[in-house]
This record gives sequence, C-alpha cells and structure tokens, in this order.
Amino acid sequence: MSVDVRAIDLRALNSMTKYPSIPTYHSLDPRNGGLLDETVPFTGPVLATEKVDGTNARIIQLPGGTYLLGSREELLYARGDLIGNPSQGIVEHLRPLAESLPATDRFRVLYLELYGGKIGGHAKEYSTRGAVGWRLFDVALLDGHEDLLTAAPQQISAWREGGGQPWADEDALHATAAEAGVELTPRLFTLDAARLPAGLAETQALLTERLPGTLVRLDESGQGTAEGIVFRAPDRSVIAKARFQDYARTLRPRGRAG
Repeated sequence: MSVDVRAIDLRALNSMTKYPSIPTYHSLDPRNGGLLDETVPFTGPVLATEKVDGTNARIIQLPGGTYLLGSREELLYARGDLIGNPSQGIVEHLRPLAESLPATDRFRVLYLELYGGKIGGHAKEYSTRGAVGWRLFDVALLDGHEDLLTAAPQQISAWREGGGQPWADEDALHATAAEAGVELTPRLFTLDAARLPAGLAETQALLTERLPGTLVRLDESGQGTAEGIVFRAPDRSVIAKARFQDYARTLRPRGRAG
C-alpha cells in the first residue's frame, strides 16, 4: 500500500505528527516561570537521557516510500519537491538521511534534535566552528490512526496533547536508530523511581553530578554546557524534562533570601 501525499489533508498530517509538549519534572509556576515542589510521578525503572538544545525536526514516513520533513510547527518538504523551506537548515541536513531510509509500509515519525551550526542560542556549546549534528530521541508509530487525517483540528490536537500518539519503547528506539544509521540522544543512567530526588536542590545536584557537561559536542571547539536531562519510562508512558536553567533560576532567589 502506498499513500499519495497530494491526496491527504496536510494540515491534519502536520497536526497529528507534531511533537507534543513535554512537562517539566518539577511543575512550572505559571506566575513567574519558576519551579514548584510538585513532580511528575514515575513508577518502576526510569531512564535518563541528555536533553540536547537545538531544534525539533520530524521525518514523517508514509507507506510506500513517501516521506515529509518538518520542524516542530510546520511541514517543510515532501519527497520529490524541487524546493524546500530553508527554516533552521532542517531540509538541507536531514533530506539525505530521509532519502537513505528503507521504504516502509509503516506510518511512523522519527523525531530528531538538529543542533549546532547557528541553531538556537546555545549552538556554541556543541561547536563554535559551525558543525551541525542530529540525534534521534523519539519515534511515533501511527499505523491504524489514518482516520485522524479526516478529523477536526481540535480533535487531532486534543488527541496529540492528551498522549494519544503511540510511542516506540526503548528497545524499538534502539532498533530504529540502528536501521536508520543514526545515534540516539545519550543514555545516562537508569534509576528506580523511588530513588528519583523529590526536592529542587536535590534534583539540581543530580543533574550536576550525572551530567557535568554535554556528551554530544560536535568538535573540540564546543563550550560543553549541557541543557539538561529527560526522564522517561522505558515504554515512554511517562516523560519529563529537567533543565539546568530552570533550577538555577528558581533556587538562586531562595539562596539569596536565606
């Protein structure tokens, strides 16, 4: 079976393949952007991976070999297009990868972080020479959800943000990375949920101890500061992010007040 990309609603395809919002491990205070004491609850083993600071990119694979490339918010290119949207260099850097992927009968989305170069305000942490890299961090398996291509926009958005996208588990992520010839975001450690720190200061200490610098520098010119850690259940049923800057911003005023 093949899918004619010209015959489907691209707005619906874009919405159902967008990467959903990921909560912070400690809840954000809507009043000032600081962190609150409440945490995302985990059970069982928790995998920690490095959070890479670049731009979110998508490779959308449709049955029959068609693919599209997208940023976090919009579609940028479809296989065979003469011209691609130059936003963030996603098409330039990821089209060769997409072209090299074996044709599949699956409807799946590969989510990658494209980083370095002039991408974002922290590109220099990975290279000051303009080098660009990418890491795979998630895969959505959308077989059986084709009916959403004709759904109302509000329905698709609610499905996506409500956790409707079926995700590859850790074993499937490794298999997809090997098949695609790409590296995953660095796997740092695994802890039982009972050993995850609950306090703000304790979580900041864990970040500092376990990730003193980025593991994905693109060359020796990179300045090396890491953005943070993503905590995830091995089946990706629960996921949360912990960024150094959030803890520094929240705890600094408390330290001065003390």
